[in-house]
Amino acid sequence: MYIIVGLGNPGSKYEGTRHNIGFLTVDELSRRHQIKVNKLKFKASIGEGRIGGEKIILVKPQTYMNLSGQSVREVMDFYKVSHDKLFVIYDDIDLQVGQLRIRKQGSSGTHNGMRNIIYLCGYDDFPRFRIGISGEHRRANLADYVTSNFSKDEIPAVAESIERCADAIETAIREKIDAAMNRFNG
Repeated sequence: MYIIVGLGNPGSKYEGTRHNIGFLTVDELSRRHQIKVNKLKFKASIGEGRIGGEKIILVKPQTYMNLSGQSVREVMDFYKVSHDKLFVIYDDIDLQVGQLRIRKQGSSGTHNGMRNIIYLCGYDDFPRFRIGISGEHRRANLADYVTSNFSKDEIPAVAESIERCADAIETAIREKIDAAMNRFNG
C-alpha cells in the first residue's frame, strides 16, 4: 500500500494557485485511475484505489498548508505503512515552473507544510516529489506569491509538470523510486 499526499490549501479561494500544485497532481492521479477523492477522514479528503496492482490512498489535507502534518500523521498512524511508501507532492519556490525534482528523503527546506509534516511525524525518510513554481513574475512577498495563480504563459509548463509528476509516481509504484528518479529528475 502507498499513501500519496498532495499538499495545498482547501477552498475555492486557493484552487489553481501555485501552492496547490500537490492537490492538482492528486486530481490528475484521481482522474487517470478513476479514484474518487471524496471521503472526509483524517482531516483530509481521501480516496482509495489501485495503481499497477498496488493499493493506494490519495490524500488532500484540509488543514491548510502549514498544518499538513496533522493530517499526514493521522493517516500514517492509521495505515501503518513504511515511510518509503509515503509519497508527498508539493510546490517548490526554488525550482522554475515546469521542473520536477524527486528525492527519497531530506529536509523540509523552506516549505512550511513539509516542515510541519516532518515535525509531527518525527521522520524525514520518505519520498517527496517537488514541482517548481518560481516564475518570471516572482514577488518579494512569498505568501502572496505562492497563493497567486499561474500566468497564462506558465499554464502549459504547469500542466506538463503535473502530468510528469503523475507519471513519476506511477513509475515509483510499479518500478520503485530509483527508476522514477532516474527517469524524471531534471
